[in-house]
Amino acid sequence: MAEIVRMPKLSDTMTDGVIAKWHKKVGDKVKSGELLADIETDKATMEFESFQDGVLLHIGVQEKQAVPVDSIIAILGKEGEDISALLKGTPETKEIQKTEEKSQSAVTLSGVEAAAPVALPAGVEVVRMPKLSDTMTDGVIEKWHKKVGDKVKSGELLADIATDKATMEFESFQDGVLIHIGVQEKQSIPVNSIIAILGKGGEDINAILASVNSAGSAPATTSAAKAEAPVQTAATVTSSVVEKSTSSNNSDGRVKASPLAKALAKDKGIDISKVTGTGDNGRVTKFDIENYKPTQASSSASSKTVSSFVPGTEGFTDEPASQMRKTIARRLLESTTSAPVFYLNIEVDMDNAIVSRNAINAMPDTKVSFNDMVIKACAVALRKHPQVNTSWLGDKVRYYSHIHIGMAVAVEDGLLVPVIRFADQKSFSQIAGDAKELAKKAKDKKLQPAEMEGNTFTVSNLGMFGIESFTSIINLPASCILSVGAIRQVPVVKNGAVVPGNTMMLSLACDHRTVDGATGAAFLQTLKTYLENPVTMLA
Repeated sequence: MAEIVRMPKLSDTMTDGVIAKWHKKVGDKVKSGELLADIETDKATMEFESFQDGVLLHIGVQEKQAVPVDSIIAILGKEGEDISALLKGTPETKEIQKTEEKSQSAVTLSGVEAAAPVALPAGVEVVRMPKLSDTMTDGVIEKWHKKVGDKVKSGELLADIATDKATMEFESFQDGVLIHIGVQEKQSIPVNSIIAILGKGGEDINAILASVNSAGSAPATTSAAKAEAPVQTAATVTSSVVEKSTSSNNSDGRVKASPLAKALAKDKGIDISKVTGTGDNGRVTKFDIENYKPTQASSSASSKTVSSFVPGTEGFTDEPASQMRKTIARRLLESTTSAPVFYLNIEVDMDNAIVSRNAINAMPDTKVSFNDMVIKACAVALRKHPQVNTSWLGDKVRYYSHIHIGMAVAVEDGLLVPVIRFADQKSFSQIAGDAKELAKKAKDKKLQPAEMEGNTFTVSNLGMFGIESFTSIINLPASCILSVGAIRQVPVVKNGAVVPGNTMMLSLACDHRTVDGATGAAFLQTLKTYLENPVTMLA
């Protein structure tokens, strides 16, 4: 599915940007982390990277041309994909715009009003909580990499910010001295609130804060982290950027590398100057770091504080909810209160599926799980039952011609749902490869927002934990979610005789606004047929 790339808001005062140079042309393949363009702002020229794999299908802004923040500058997708709907302002484009407006209004409705421009002393820069994903309304400073009084260079890592989807590195866009920190570590704060102030050193911070306060209705951010007034922010800013002068192979020996590559190298203890870059002009990318040596688990994983047990006494420990956990709570509450849901259960004979899987996995370099087979079966069944591959949009039902299966993945902080796209068009081994890669990214917190969007159906599997059957909450906007239980050895009746068998329970949660009972039942019958006779999925 094609993804729109918009002009990001790269500084507090930026209202438009200029494409100084395109590093790719229409038709070029682009990898996540590769340099896409140089963007000139009101303060510096920044490198802008792609955060997804794809083909550059459209360039919407020519070099040296200025466009407002949030304007479409490019479209990435699959080779040959039809993007005419996105370019002509059809309902698909309007839906994107509605999503962005809803995302922005989520912040405005919290009672924060737009702030008026404020004049600051020369060299002083207010740093605000950036909007790093479409659904982000607030963020948490996981870690400060600088303290008050430290000198900061443009491109240096300032803080780690946890959003509702991932933890991202946040870099400074200017040189200066960190003269104020407005939010403490592990503290949540709304998008666009003041998180820090940079200056020359020696400025009257109270006067600066008073000046900023007088420009809007919200009080300045202190350690209590009260909300600042929002200004317009790009709804699709997910990219890491850095000034060109800090990443070029200059005479002072500095290495040309993407910000993400530098952060990964630091985490892994890799000397980035020894890594051979495969990007433009020898630029070191995320791919180069990940393949320099085997990925290692970060030793800095945060440990949870647990109240110590003392016999005969009561006790508890309160921990702030993570951004991911708060988002899960909000989205699942929306699902349970807005969608009238009913559940259908069916038992599937898995004997043939076991035989088929063993035969497939006997092939060299092939490893297919039962969950991969379920995803494939769901995708093929959805093609026969388009009513299930839908979304409720309030006054209409949207029928999807494509089939994107969301795959629930348990991670340390909660649950993520990466999406396997065009699952009906993929083989067992292709689905297995996608599932393995997405699950690893989810557990390593490397999933990009685009990899968790666009599901038309969802599969949740707790069978590997020995759970025989369960029901799931629908992952909106999809109409249904399938809950997959464990394969059990049980006595079954075949040809009039009781014999050992292997069965699996499936439970389908359906949104009654789009899927009726008979429709859901017919889908489950087709799904059962495919799983009990896997060879039919290949027809």
